[in-house]
Amino acid sequence: MVYRIYVEKKPGFDGEARQLHNELTTLLGIRSLTGLRLLNRYDVEGISEELFRQCAGTVFSEPPVDDVYGELPAHTGAAFAVEYLPGQFDQRADSAAECIQLISQGERPLVRSARVYLLDGELTAGELEEIKKYVINPVEAREASLDTRDTLQMTYAVPEAVATLTGFNELDEAGLKAFIGEKGLAMDYGDIKFCQDYFRSEQRDPTITEIKMIDTYWSDHCRHTTFGTILDDVQIDDAVVQEAFDRYMALREETGRTEKPRCLMDVATIGAKALKQRGVLTNLDESDEINACTVKIKCDVDGEDQDWLFLFKNETHNHPTEIEPFGGAATCIGGAIRDPLSGRSYVYQAMRVTGAGDPLVPVSETLPGKLPQRKLVTTAAAGYSSYGNQIGLATGQVDEIYHPGYVAKRMEIGAVVGATPASHVRRECPAPGDVIVLLGGRTGRDGIGGATGSSKAHNHESLEHCGAEVQKGNPPIERKLQRLFRREDACRMIKRCNDFGAGGVSVAIGELADGLFIDLNKVTKKYEGLDGTELAISESQERMAVALAPEDVDKFIALAAEENLEATPVATVTEEKRLKMVWNGATIVDISRDFLNSNGAEKHQKAHIEKASVWQPQWAGSTFGEKMKSMVGDLNICSKKGLSERFDSTIGAGTVLMPFGGSHQLTPQMAMAAKLPVDGETTTCSGMAWGFNPYLMSADPYKGAMLAVVDSVTKLVASGFRYQDMYLTFQEYFERLGDQPERWGKPLAALLGALDAQMGLGIASIGGKDSMSGSFEDLDVPPTLVSFATAIGKTHRVVSTEFKKGHSSVVLLRPFYKEDGVTPNFASLLANYYIADQMMEKGIVLSASAVGYGGVAEALFKMGLGNQVGFRMIADMSMDELFEPAYGSLVLEIATGAPAGKLLGVTTHEYQFTACGETLDSAALQEIWEAKLEPVYPYRKAGPTVEAVSGKIDPPAAPKIGVAKPRVIIPVFPGTNCEYDTARAFRAAGADPEVLVIRNLTPADVTASCEALVKAIDAAQIVMLPGGFSGGDEPDGSAKFIASFFRSPAVTDAVRRLLFERDGLMLGICNGFQALIKLGLVPYGDIQPITADSPTLTFNTIGRHQSMLVRTRVASTGSPWLSRCALGDEYLVPISHGEGRFVAPQAVLDQLAANGQIATQYVDLNGQPTMDLSYNPNGSLLAIEGITSPDGRILGKMGHSERRGDGLYENVAGDTFQPIFEGGVDYFRI
Repeated sequence: MVYRIYVEKKPGFDGEARQLHNELTTLLGIRSLTGLRLLNRYDVEGISEELFRQCAGTVFSEPPVDDVYGELPAHTGAAFAVEYLPGQFDQRADSAAECIQLISQGERPLVRSARVYLLDGELTAGELEEIKKYVINPVEAREASLDTRDTLQMTYAVPEAVATLTGFNELDEAGLKAFIGEKGLAMDYGDIKFCQDYFRSEQRDPTITEIKMIDTYWSDHCRHTTFGTILDDVQIDDAVVQEAFDRYMALREETGRTEKPRCLMDVATIGAKALKQRGVLTNLDESDEINACTVKIKCDVDGEDQDWLFLFKNETHNHPTEIEPFGGAATCIGGAIRDPLSGRSYVYQAMRVTGAGDPLVPVSETLPGKLPQRKLVTTAAAGYSSYGNQIGLATGQVDEIYHPGYVAKRMEIGAVVGATPASHVRRECPAPGDVIVLLGGRTGRDGIGGATGSSKAHNHESLEHCGAEVQKGNPPIERKLQRLFRREDACRMIKRCNDFGAGGVSVAIGELADGLFIDLNKVTKKYEGLDGTELAISESQERMAVALAPEDVDKFIALAAEENLEATPVATVTEEKRLKMVWNGATIVDISRDFLNSNGAEKHQKAHIEKASVWQPQWAGSTFGEKMKSMVGDLNICSKKGLSERFDSTIGAGTVLMPFGGSHQLTPQMAMAAKLPVDGETTTCSGMAWGFNPYLMSADPYKGAMLAVVDSVTKLVASGFRYQDMYLTFQEYFERLGDQPERWGKPLAALLGALDAQMGLGIASIGGKDSMSGSFEDLDVPPTLVSFATAIGKTHRVVSTEFKKGHSSVVLLRPFYKEDGVTPNFASLLANYYIADQMMEKGIVLSASAVGYGGVAEALFKMGLGNQVGFRMIADMSMDELFEPAYGSLVLEIATGAPAGKLLGVTTHEYQFTACGETLDSAALQEIWEAKLEPVYPYRKAGPTVEAVSGKIDPPAAPKIGVAKPRVIIPVFPGTNCEYDTARAFRAAGADPEVLVIRNLTPADVTASCEALVKAIDAAQIVMLPGGFSGGDEPDGSAKFIASFFRSPAVTDAVRRLLFERDGLMLGICNGFQALIKLGLVPYGDIQPITADSPTLTFNTIGRHQSMLVRTRVASTGSPWLSRCALGDEYLVPISHGEGRFVAPQAVLDQLAANGQIATQYVDLNGQPTMDLSYNPNGSLLAIEGITSPDGRILGKMGHSERRGDGLYENVAGDTFQPIFEGGVDYFRI
C-alpha cells in the first residue's frame, strides 16, 4: 500500500513560493502568472496506516507552519510535479525514511518525494513551458506524473554480462576514430591506438569495462595529460617572457632535469624542486600517498608543543557546476575535503573563489544551452554552502570574480586546510595479502563519466546528455568519515588511503597498490541493476578506500560501525603487478600496472606565446568623486556580503578572523585565519589568501600570473603571517587548447610568470589543480591562474583589515616597480614584507590591507567600512596614483607616527573620505557598494525596534543531590556537527561530557542506540542537544530527526525521569533548540504533541542560511543556565542557521514575556531589540533568540555560545564569552 500526503506552507511562511513567483514574473517577465503555490508530495510504502498518520504531523509537516492534504487541492489553473531522476540522491525522501524508522524502530520504508507547482493565471502553452524550463534542470530532475502509484518498488533489469569488444584489435585508423565517437570516449586517436597495441600484445580483445576504465585513468582530470604533453617547439614574441623562459631552462640545468620532458607540468613543479634543492623549501612531508599538500609543523596544545601535519588543497568542479549548479558546487567542496581527509587530517576551514558572467544580465539574454547566470550563481552558492554547512566546515572567505569569459564555463573553486597530530598518520606500502576496505557511502549511477566529461569541451547539447556525470552529495555521511578519521585508534591501522573521486573504484582502489584483485560483487550498492562497468567507474560520493593489514580488518570495521558507517572488504593486494576486477565470476579487467601508469600515448605540441597587451582599469568620471562611485559600484569590488553570509564561518570554534570586520561587520578581510582543531586550547593558527585578476591575465598571462602570486602573498602578509613561512598552491583554468600553438602559449606564459614569482619571493608552489576545458562553442574562459598562499602563524600576530579608530596614521609601503609600472622588484617587495612583519611583531600595526584591483582608493574605502571610520589624505598623490592597481603595496594603520613608508593621511571620526581636493560622504559610497549586487544576493532589510523584555523566573530549587562534576550526555545524530565544540565548552566549564553516536544503519542499530541513550540519560545530570543539520534539516524542516528519536516512548520516559525525578537540566543550541521546541520541551517543560498554536522556529525571512556574529541581551534571570549573567548583559554570539525565526501567536508571546521565559533577545549596536535584519538575522518575533521552560531548567537558543575561546573573532569587538555552561555546572555544585 502506498500512502500519499501533500504539505504546503501556510500563508506568511510560504516564502519560497513567493520568491519563485517573483522570479518568474520579474526575471522571466511572465506577467500573466497571478499566483503560485508550492507543495511537497510524499509517497510512502512499507508502513502501517497508523504509523503513517502518526508521521503526518511530526515527520512530514509541522502544524504551526504547514497545511496538510490527503489529496491534491482542487485547482483550476495549470499544475505539474517535479521529481529527481531515478538513481539521483534525494535527501528529503531519504531523511523522511530515516525519521520514520527512528519512530518505528523497524525496517526503513520506501519514500519518494516530489514538488508540485499550482499556477494561477491565463498562461499560454509557451509560458508554461518557460516556467517548467526554469524550475526543472533536466540534468537532475524530470516532470513527474500527478497520478497515484500502486508501488514504489523499482524493477531493475538484470544487468547483462560485460561485453568483450570482439574485433577491436582488427580496427584500422578510421575504425578506431569511429569507435571513440561511438563510445563517447575522451581519449584521442593516439591513446586508442596505444590501447590496441597493448591488447594485441596481450593477444585478446578488451572488455568495454577496460576501455572505459582506461579512458578515465588517462583523462586530463585524473592524469593531467594536457600538462604532461611534451612541448617540442616554443616560439615567444615577447622579450620579457623569453627571458623568463630562458630562466626556466637554466633551472632545468640546475636541477638536473634536462632529460625530463619539457611540458607544462615541469614548469609548474620545477620551482618547488629548485627551492628545495637550494634549501629554501623545508618541512615538506613527502610520501607515495596521493593526498593533499602536507607540511610538518609545530602546534601548541594546552601549552605543550606537538608535532602536527598541516594539509591544504584546492579543487574545482567547473563542468559539473555549469550543468547542475547545486550538486556540482556541493560536491566541489565535498571533493576538496576528502583529499586532506584521506591524509587522516581534520579539515577545519575552507575558502570559495568562483568565476561567473554578469549575474545582473536579464534572463532573456541567456545563451541557448546555458543556464541563466543569476540562477547559476545563486544555485551554486546554495549547493556549496549546504554541503559545507552540513559537514561542519567553517568557510572563512567567499568571493566571486565576474568576467564575460566565464559565460563559457563557470569557475567553481574550493580550497581547504586540514591538520592532524603527526602521531595519527602511519604510512606504509600495502603488502601482498593486505585488504582494501570500502568505507562510507554506497555506489550508484551518479557521477559516471564525470572525469572524462570534465575533460571535454562542451556545446549547447551538453545539458541534455550529461545527466549521469554530476554526483549528488550526502554530507552527513562525509561528516561520519570526518569523525572516524579524527580517531587515532582508527587512523593508526590505515597503511594507505585514497578518496573516491574521478573514476570511482577503478582509480580510488586502483591507485592504492601495484597489484590488486577487486571483487565488484562486494561493492555495496544504492540499488540493484548496476553492471560491472558501472560499479567500476561510478563516482558516487562520500567513499574512502583504506589499505589494512588482514589482522586489523575486523577491528577497523567495528570502529566504523561505532561511527554509524558501513565498511566492507572489497579487494586484496596481490604480488603480481596487475589490476584485476571480477564481477559475477567473470574477469572483466586484467591490465598490467606498467601499461596503466604509462598514461597513454606520448603527446607532443608546439607553443606560441604572443606579445602581451597592457591592462589598466578605467573608472568612469573625471573627478575623484565620480571615479570613486564608479569604482565602488564595480562588480569585482562591490559588496559580496549577501553571498558570503550564507556560509557558516564560525563552526569549530576556531575562527580568528570573521569574513567581515568591524562593529558593522562590513570590511572584507584580506585572508581567512583559524586556529588548528585541537582538543583543548592553542595559539597556533593557519591563514590563507588568494590572488587573481582575470582582466590582467587576459591582457598578459605572464604578468597576470606573477601578480596573482604577489597579491596572494601580500594579502597574507597584511594579515600578520610571515612570508618565510608561506607555501603556494595554484588553480589553473584555461580554454580547450586543441592543437593551436597560440592557445598552448597562454598557460605556458602564465606558468612562467608564476615560476618567476616563486623564485623571486622564495615561496614554492607545492600543489595545484588544472582544468583545461573552459570552452563552450566559440567562447573561452579568460586565462586563469588563481594563487592560494597559506602559512602557519600565531593568533596574537593576526592583523585584520578594518580601521580601528580615528586619529591614526595611515602609511603606504610601496615596492619599487619596473618600467612597466605594474611588476614589483622582488628585493624591494621582500624588504617591505620584512618591515611590515617587524612592525606587526611590535604590535603597532592596527590594521592592514594589500592594494589590488581598485588601487589605494579601494583599500582606504573598504578599511573604513567596518567601524565607519573616515580618512583624510595628507600625501600629495594624484588621482591616477590613487586608482592604479599597485599589486604588492600595503596600506597600514599605525597608532601614531609613520615609522616606515609614505604617510598617506589620517583616519577621522567623521565618516568621510577626503582626497584630491574633495570630501566625499562615505555613507553614500557605502550605499552604492552595498546596493550593486543586492538584486542577486540580498542581505539588508530595515525593521523597527521592539520592546526590551525584562523578566524573572523563580529559580528552581537546588537538586536533591549535588555533583561536583556533572555528567553531560551529547547525542550525535546523522548531520550533527557541533559536538566537538560543545563537549569542549562543557569540559572547560568543569563538566564531564560524553558523546554518544546514534546509529541507524539497521533496525537493530536503532534499537541498540535507543537503549544506549536511555541508559546514558539515566546516568547523566544534563542532556545537551548540539547544533547541526540532523537529517540534513529534512524533510523540509529542521530537527525532525532528533524529535522523532526523542518521541520514542523509552527515550521520552528517560527525559521525564531526568527532569521530574532527578532535577536535571537540558540545553539545546541551534538544531538542538529546534528539537526542544518541536518536542514541546520549550516552552512547556515536557514532551507533548505540537498544535497549530504552538511556538516554533521556521525559515529565516531572507529565505536562506545566515551566518554572522550577533549581539544578544539577557532578558530574564532565574534560569540556572543564566545564573552567571545579569539582566541586560550583552554578548557577541555566532549564529549559523536557516531556520531560526521564532514565531508564535501574540497570546503565547505575551505569556512567555509575563512568565520570564524569554531568555535572550537580538539587539542592535545601541542595545535595543530590533527587527532589522542586520541584527535580528532571521526575523524572530520580539527579537527572541532564546527561551526557557517555565522553571528555567531547559534553555533553547539559536546563538552558538559554545563557539568560544581565546583569540577568536579578533576583528569584531564584543564579549564572546557567555557563561551559560558554567551556570549549568554551578547548579549541581551545592
